[in-house]
Amino acid sequence: MPRMVFLCDTDRCIECNACTVACKAEHAVPWGIARRRVVTLKDGRPGERSISVACMHCDDPPCLDICPAGSIYRAADGLVLHDKERCIGCGYCFQACPFGAPRFGQAGAFGVRGKMDKCTFCAGGPETGDAGADRRAYGRNRLAEGKLPLCAEFCATKALLAGEAAEVAAIYRDRVAVRGYGAGAWGWNKAYRERSG
Repeated sequence: MPRMVFLCDTDRCIECNACTVACKAEHAVPWGIARRRVVTLKDGRPGERSISVACMHCDDPPCLDICPAGSIYRAADGLVLHDKERCIGCGYCFQACPFGAPRFGQAGAFGVRGKMDKCTFCAGGPETGDAGADRRAYGRNRLAEGKLPLCAEFCATKALLAGEAAEVAAIYRDRVAVRGYGAGAWGWNKAYRERSG
């Protein structure tokens, strides 16, 4: 089965946050939780870059190994998903994730955070037999419908790529071949020009 991945082309990201808004709207993500966010480095200075960040569905996810409840699991297509019914809200996954992907939306008495929530690559969650409950807890399963994650589809500059790893790598490789890489490669004419022929 193909491995599904995200890749954010920082030469194209314009920090519009359409990916963040699309994700929140599509999955009715609760207030206080952002499954996807845009981070800007060197904000307002030369060399400024923005990158859309969410769960990267790692090959060797530290969150999976550290979860004491076994609520984080790997699907057949390589996606790193979670089962909210098994989550105990310990926060170990949040501390282990280098991308800060797991989020706890509730703040209660004595530091209670509730259940963890994270990007599902628009693949929903574990099937419990109750489609309505699964959709409320995890969001829409766009992959089952043959669609890409909505955050990538909403990206106006096509900076956020999602899909099968070999196809995503080929698209990015073609972009770099056309525009170059490193100093002098960035700019509207180079970043948005597609290869001809």
